[in-house]
Order: sequence, then C-alpha cells, then structure tokens
Amino acid sequence: MKQPEDIVGGGPTSPLAFRQAVGSSPQARANPIRLPPGISAEVFQTFTQRAAAICGDENVVIISNSDELNHESYLDPSKCHDMYHVLEDDYFISSAVITPRGVPDVQDMMRLCNEFSVPVWPFSIGRNVGYGGAAPRVPGSIGLDLGKHMNKVLDINVDGAFALLEPGITFLDLHEHLVKNNLRDKLWVDVPDLGGGSVIGNTIERGVGYTPYGDHWMMHCGMEVVLPDGSLIRTGMGALPNPKADPSRPPHEQDACETWQLFNYGFGPYNDGIFSQSSLGIVVKMGIWLMANPGGYQSYLITFPKDEDLHQILEVIRPLRVGMVLQNVPTLRHVLLDAAVHGNKKSYTDSTKPLTDVEIDEIAKKIGLGRWNLHGALYGPAPIRDAMWGVVKQSFSSIPGAKFYFPEDMPDNLVLQTRHLTLQGIPSTTELKWVDWLDNGAHLFFSPISKVSGDDGVAQYKMTRTRCEEFGFDFIGTFVVGMREMHHIVCLVFDRKDPDSRRRAHKLIATLIDDGAKNGWGEYRTHLAYMDQIAATYNFNDNAQMKLNEKIKNALDPKGILAPGKNGVWPKTFDAESFKVPFQ
Repeated sequence: MKQPEDIVGGGPTSPLAFRQAVGSSPQARANPIRLPPGISAEVFQTFTQRAAAICGDENVVIISNSDELNHESYLDPSKCHDMYHVLEDDYFISSAVITPRGVPDVQDMMRLCNEFSVPVWPFSIGRNVGYGGAAPRVPGSIGLDLGKHMNKVLDINVDGAFALLEPGITFLDLHEHLVKNNLRDKLWVDVPDLGGGSVIGNTIERGVGYTPYGDHWMMHCGMEVVLPDGSLIRTGMGALPNPKADPSRPPHEQDACETWQLFNYGFGPYNDGIFSQSSLGIVVKMGIWLMANPGGYQSYLITFPKDEDLHQILEVIRPLRVGMVLQNVPTLRHVLLDAAVHGNKKSYTDSTKPLTDVEIDEIAKKIGLGRWNLHGALYGPAPIRDAMWGVVKQSFSSIPGAKFYFPEDMPDNLVLQTRHLTLQGIPSTTELKWVDWLDNGAHLFFSPISKVSGDDGVAQYKMTRTRCEEFGFDFIGTFVVGMREMHHIVCLVFDRKDPDSRRRAHKLIATLIDDGAKNGWGEYRTHLAYMDQIAATYNFNDNAQMKLNEKIKNALDPKGILAPGKNGVWPKTFDAESFKVPFQ
C-alpha cells in the first residue's frame, strides 16, 4: 500500500494535485477532498459505485467540499472530520461516509475494502468529542457510519437486568425506551456526562458513568462482531448456539443462547478485550447490564474552600470508596469546571490570561462553591442511605470549612441539578456548556490514571495546572474515582478558529503526555493526534505489548484495512512514520 507522502504533500493523490487534474467539472464535485492512501481517482469511483450497490446510493456520501465541514454542534455532529480539530479542519478527514443498513452490509463492506485495500474507520454516532469525533486516524479513510440505520434496542430483559443494543442507540435513546415502556421504575441506565453518545461506542472506548455501574466496560456482556475479513462471531456465551434457533435464518438474525447477556466469559480464551479500543473488529451488537432500581436515591454536593484541601479530600475518599461506602463513581471537580457550565470566561473577567488564585477564589465565592467540589449519591432504602450519609458526612467534616448540600438546598446551581439527574441515570447534554469557556470553544482531554492518594492527586494537579498556565490556558479538570484507581480528566478548552490557540493546545497535550509518563501516569484514552505518542509510553520490556498487538492485528487483518493506526497499532501494510502527526 502506498504511503501518505503522496497525500499530505504535492504528489499525485494530494488534494491539490487531484483538484488540478480533474478541474471543476460536475464530476469533480463528486470527488473527495482527500483520497484514500494509494487509491487513484478512477479506482475510488469504482469502489464507491460498488459500495452503493451494497448499501444503496443514498447511503454513500462523498466528502467533496468544505460544506461537509460546517457541522460544529454536538447535536448535529460531523460524520467526516473532527469538529474540535487541533490541526487543520481537513487533516483528519474521510474521503466518503458510507452507511450500512444492517450486519450483512457491514460484512460486505469489509470484504469490499479488503478487495480494494481501502482503509475503513467505523463509528457509531460521531459524538466522541474531545477524542476526534467521527474522524479517521488515516486521512482519506472511508467512514463507516453504524448509527444511522443500525439503531434498535433489540432486547430489554427485566429479570436479568440487561439490554441488547445496536451501535446507533444512545444513552438518551435507551433511557427514553425504558420510560416509554414503563420500565424506568425497574431499570436504570448508567450515563456519562453527555447523553448523546452511543452506548456501544462509549463502552468499547472504556468510557465511564457515575452510578455504581459507572465502569461501562465492566458492565458489558456479550458482543456480536464483524471481523476484518467480513466474518461474524459472537463472544462469550453467544458462541453457544441456541437449540431453539431457526437454522434457516442468517446467523445475525438467529436467537442467541439465553445466557449470552448473563455471563461474560463462556468457555476458553476470553476474546472480548481485543475488541475494546482496538482495530480488530466492528461491534454490531452488545449486551449491557442495567442497574436495578435501588429503591431510593439521594444526590449530594460537598464543597471545600481551599485549593490545598485536595490532599486531605483524596485521603478521605480512598477508604470510603474501597469500602463501598461511596457507592457510586464520585467526581471531585475543580471550581472552574463548574464555573464554565454556569458561564463563559468573559462573564467573570476581562482578562485573557490564565486566572490567578485570587481570581479563582472570587469566582468560587460568586457562584457559591468551593475550590474543590465533590458530587456523589446514596442508593437504597432510607435506612441504608441514612447510615451511609452519616459516615460520609462525619468523614468529610474532618476537613475545615467543608459544607454539605442536597439539590433542594441550591435550586439555581445548574451543575448540582444536572448531576442529580446524571447520578440516577437520566441523561442530558448540559455539561457541554463548559466548552464555551472561550470563544469558538473546542476541547481536548488529558486523562492520566493514578492511585487514589493525596500525594498523587496533588502532584498531578500541580503538574497539569502549571503546564496549562505555561501555555496560556486555564486549568479545568476533575478527579473521577473508580473502584481502585483515579481518572484525572483535564479539560483543555481552546479556540478552534485561532491557529495559535490550536498550536498551543496541541503542544500542551503532547508535553503533558511526556510529563505523565515520567511520573508513571499513563492515559486511558486519547485523541487521534496522540495515539502513537501514548502507545509509545506503554513500552515495558522492549515494547512487548505493542509487539503482541501487532501480531494479532496482522493475523486478523493482513491487509490492514480496519482502522489502521487506532490507538497506535499500525498494520504491516502501513509505514507508521509516514503518518506521523505534524507539529507547527
């Protein structure tokens, strides 16, 4: 396969050379801004005609002009590029977006891509904002939109407390399905901060929510996957045929073993993990465990007045979380994260520089919050909640100045009211308001994992805040506490229409990745632009893990057509160095 020196330079398949060659005829308007690597215009035309024969003309959209790049809303996401682009808006871009109508179309498209050696980048909805959205790692790849037509709730099982879903079902869709079918009083959905994303997409990227079911990957059970060669498998108990299944029906329509969504592992090697954050298969169905209505619920907010309270807060959190007194996934939010939901930076100050401690304290006072603010919830009948709350309140009362609130105490606190919904599995999109902190707001995430400890938390906070301010940005972040570890989510807001702001944001994240690795902190998830860099930090024993990943990739996908470069795994058919992301 040819490499992208011909794409990003002035070679025969570059966008500029291609436009000069085809001119401005009507045919040229149907040609892509960027061709797949190594694919001529003529071959691309043939490929898309074949794709239309598989999926239907109306389901093949060639990305031929800049109008396709005008989608900038979370509610109306781009299907072809990164809306929150840190490079130029047409760098990570698809040549075409193809929308399969069902599993057979997905299988046939994988066979077609193999035949033509065209790379394909599957996505569910396109709302993976902060991580690249629907954009492909390899410019010019085919975007495979799984969410438009494959959007059914296939099963809700009340006794087993699970759902079986297609990729197009969002957290909002699943919640509304429960409400519509009068099941909300029995089952809850765990939701992330924003409810518009795909349940499958979020789960296989190992996203998190905030109820006791907040580790979404932990709560998945059973997948149906299309492999790079177009073959179809079911994982776990799904590999066991249902004796009542109709053998005359195609495999993807056959009823599965009744324990498919009840037991993760089945028999033999556990395969599910290789389809998480990977380029080894396309998940077309997935089971997810739902939370049984706990019989009672109470959300709360605890505020802490001083920046230096961070160490003690985390030391209090750890034993409570490990002991399951803190039942859900608690979030310890820096005041500027909540402040940014309430208003943009201009609503607080005329300064364009990073805010000082004095200015941040003034903002905290204005909105009635602490420098650090802990959102959590209690679940179960009243006696259980009362007992838990007594322990929680007593423990955090050891921190001078801590204040305790329920939602009714602060009816105008938008974040508290939103978290009150989120922590009981009711999705919203309110939290995205913090992206408007700056004009033309866009964001990247820096997300290192660490121990739940005061020392680690303070060290990460100092490192990330210092670096943010060094590059001219405010620190906006939150600590999300899992079962034994802590996700530190740094929310870097930049102006996507300002080249200098994008350049500084790009350099900042790259610097933080190196800083984190030097301290033993690795990221759990990242934007397209940093996949190679982060993968390179996981380099124990002469990159043994990456060598294993590459062996599996080359065995299952010998032509390297499925999501090449995803999370730093490059197939042997691609020269990874040629796809190195540029810095300005």
